Amino acid sequence: MIDHTLLAPEATPHDVEALIAEASELGVYSVCVSPSMLPVRADGLVVAAVAGFPSGKHHRDIKAAEAKLAVSQGAGEIDMVIDVGAAVAGDFDAVAREIAAVREAMGVGPVLKVILETAALTDDAIVACCVAAEGAGADFVKTSTGFHPAGGASTHAVSLMAEAVGGRIGVKASGGIRSAQSALDMIAAGATRLGLSRSRAILDDLSD
Repeated sequence: MIDHTLLAPEATPHDVEALIAEASELGVYSVCVSPSMLPVRADGLVVAAVAGFPSGKHHRDIKAAEAKLAVSQGAGEIDMVIDVGAAVAGDFDAVAREIAAVREAMGVGPVLKVILETAALTDDAIVACCVAAEGAGADFVKTSTGFHPAGGASTHAVSLMAEAVGGRIGVKASGGIRSAQSALDMIAAGATRLGLSRSRAILDDLSD
């Protein structure tokens, strides 16, 4: 269930190599890296990259092009950030259009995860974004980038998202999950994937 993640702006190619080595050792599902780090060799692991990260305030054509390039360089999954301001303003048609543009650019094979930045949204907006994402062809909705000052994942947001998508698409909890108990709480709330930068510490806690 774990996307082992390194999206720090100061990350180096050596850091990404270390991330992949650790991911292989831990047996996680995937690694998630910045698109500028691609291509990478990650035998036996899915490679995910981000698009429109972390602000989401990129033109949808730029997000689509970034996702398309990442897929051409080996990414099997894309985690895109929506225009959070459009969601705050209630323009969910605009949110759906940009998700659809990224989906079209990626093609039907790779997995598309849509980052909502739930801590910055009302409950109604979270649900509306989930509906927009599902309708536009997303495979997952995701809570957070982990970079927004409003905060990261919460069990309340995950529960709302899980109810909104009804198991038809996945729910990824990401942002601020720093303990085994927090990870378990997110799963209990309905998360089907976890984005973690502290995967080893959390898995070690679970094994104790």
